Amino acid sequence: MPQNTVTLDLSATSIELTRALCDLESVSGDETTIADAVERALGGLPHLEIIRDGDTVVARTNLGRAQRVIIAGHLDTVPVNRNLPTRFETIDGVDYLWGRGTVDMKAGVAVQLKLAAELTAPGVDVTWMWYDHEEVSDDLNGLGRLARNRPDLFEGDFAILGEPTNSQVEGGCNGNVRVEIRAFGLRAHSARSWVGDNAIHKVGPILDILAAYEPRQVEVEGLVYREGLNAVGISGGIAGNVIPDECMVHVNYRFAPSRTAAEAVLHLEDLFPGYEITIVDRAEGARPGLDAPLALQFLTAVGGEARPKYGWTDVARFSALGIPAVNYGPGDPLKAHADDERVALAQITDCEDGLRAWLTARIG
Repeated sequence: MPQNTVTLDLSATSIELTRALCDLESVSGDETTIADAVERALGGLPHLEIIRDGDTVVARTNLGRAQRVIIAGHLDTVPVNRNLPTRFETIDGVDYLWGRGTVDMKAGVAVQLKLAAELTAPGVDVTWMWYDHEEVSDDLNGLGRLARNRPDLFEGDFAILGEPTNSQVEGGCNGNVRVEIRAFGLRAHSARSWVGDNAIHKVGPILDILAAYEPRQVEVEGLVYREGLNAVGISGGIAGNVIPDECMVHVNYRFAPSRTAAEAVLHLEDLFPGYEITIVDRAEGARPGLDAPLALQFLTAVGGEARPKYGWTDVARFSALGIPAVNYGPGDPLKAHADDERVALAQITDCEDGLRAWLTARIG
């Protein structure tokens, strides 16, 4: 069957549906086929209103409930590296589904699609969002585009993002800033280096500061977020016989949501006085949001103890709109983007059971 007519069977188990979604390759920028399949699978269901924005598909109930929850997941993956098609494997007695997208985050999407189809009368109104371009630059992100094009769809009291969390609740997320720190010198012939000024030698103090830096562990609303400050790239030099006049260190700072992005940049400027700093990218973090009544009810329903999310996720978009949001999905985050990406089958069913129990409960 040609890919553009692929049919998803939403009556299949969430494990089988995960495999079908993963075997439908959808690297960022190539999500049309999977978005078409999602829209086609949901389109005939009378309890759902379907909205399409580019390669983002929205399905929502309109039952007149007192509260509305947004549940979202992205359809794209990072590039495939000989890890499709998927396969089942058992390691140390644990059954897995192996392959690109199993963790990040098609297992979460599979659970969401199955519940969207089956739960015709949930205890809250639900807006389901499956979006494109999450794994690439922020300006392409489908959730951000949808917020600009259809802000009315973001009216909600609580949001859940299906990022991999080992099927445990992870609140909020760290913020992220990337900067380029430059040192300058004077070009000269390397045979007469004393008439030049070597810019590469001048970045030594930058590297010393980074090596000696002790990242904070910051408690925010009961969750402890670990920060990180690291060089992630360095470049400089013109030719093998030229003293370089410029060198750049690319630095990534992951900061706790107790700080704003602007405060994070000020912290970097204080750490590296006298150097030129260029901001490459910045993203606000998100506070845990676990004090909202719906969040507390959700945490009780799915069980376990909430943890912090160390990486940046799109919960920050919901938080910026004033919507408390958490991460909750199957898969070990350490296996996201890995060549041996794989999800434990039990986590898929655990996530489905947890979401189903909460959405079908009487939510006050």
